[in-house]
Amino acid sequence: MNRRWTDAALTAAAPTAWGTTYLVTTELLPADRPLWCGALRALPAGLLLLALTRRRPRGVWWWRSALLGALNIGAFFPLLFLAAYRLPGGTAAVLGAAQPLLVAALGVVALGTRPGRPALLAALAAPLGVTLVVLRPGAALDPLGITAGLAATAAMAAGLVLTRRWGRPAGVGTLAATSWQLVAGGLMIVPLAAAVEGAPAAPDRPALLGYAWLGLVGTAGAYALWFRGVALLPVTRVSVLGALSPLTAAALGWLVLDQALGPVQLAGFAVAVAAMVVGQLPGQPASRRRQPGGRPSRSTHSGSAPGDNSAAAARGSTNRCAAAGPAAYDSSSIQRTSSTVQPSPARPAISRTSRRPTRVSSS
Repeated sequence: MNRRWTDAALTAAAPTAWGTTYLVTTELLPADRPLWCGALRALPAGLLLLALTRRRPRGVWWWRSALLGALNIGAFFPLLFLAAYRLPGGTAAVLGAAQPLLVAALGVVALGTRPGRPALLAALAAPLGVTLVVLRPGAALDPLGITAGLAATAAMAAGLVLTRRWGRPAGVGTLAATSWQLVAGGLMIVPLAAAVEGAPAAPDRPALLGYAWLGLVGTAGAYALWFRGVALLPVTRVSVLGALSPLTAAALGWLVLDQALGPVQLAGFAVAVAAMVVGQLPGQPASRRRQPGGRPSRSTHSGSAPGDNSAAAARGSTNRCAAAGPAAYDSSSIQRTSSTVQPSPARPAISRTSRRPTRVSSS
């Protein structure tokens, strides 16, 4: 397994862990406390990572971390819970599965990158697969629930793209930058939870186990891997992997809760998994300059865009997880020839001044 697929597999572990939230919440946590569950999931995990890393934001990263925390945690959690409560039948999961399409559109505007054909195909196919798995006939279409679901999807998509664009400050690791977002988002949910749900319920042993799982594995570990993936992979590829969350929830419901999975649901699984695999394939390479004889130019391309097909290129530009320096933009590739190469007698020398920079396509 090469490095690109290793990075994709580690990133996929995040939505897989998020997919356990439904089972843990229904079986271990107090009923009717979704906002407190979100706050107790995010804030302790963020404080733990902050204590371990001992790094605080500086300068513009105070407001950037607050905004990213609001988009990825503080706004996303309450909106998602509201959509889940008002949209039975998996409709909320279907709205969330449409995130790759929104990420692709935002990536063009904010990052200047265009996803390749495999990524676009995956962004279209993954929501279809999730729809077949989770959506049931007669699902209610509550206007407020749909609005909340779309707003949650938009918030997460915007947070994903901005996380990619801004990167993280130089010398700050993924765990530290993740802690800033979790703390900021958790602090935003606490007053809302207190106003809507009152005081949190006293946790018993099962609740403590549930909070420990969601806080350590489903939040601290999962978001660290997620933001790491955002730093190394094109954002459209990362967002396609989010389909693993509803798929994991459906699989656990079948394995643990005896929920039915018929032929349609199994077909949906196959479509969604295939879409996620296709979404990790390299995009269409840039058209190469051709010499008069019809042969491709030998010149090498240097530079890469943030949405480049190579994970190593993305790592070399800027580590843009929850924080490392300004985002990289598409850079022109200059065709170079070595100054030590002498022109062949059978072929005229090429003037260095006649060369024009060509752009490398990004996936």
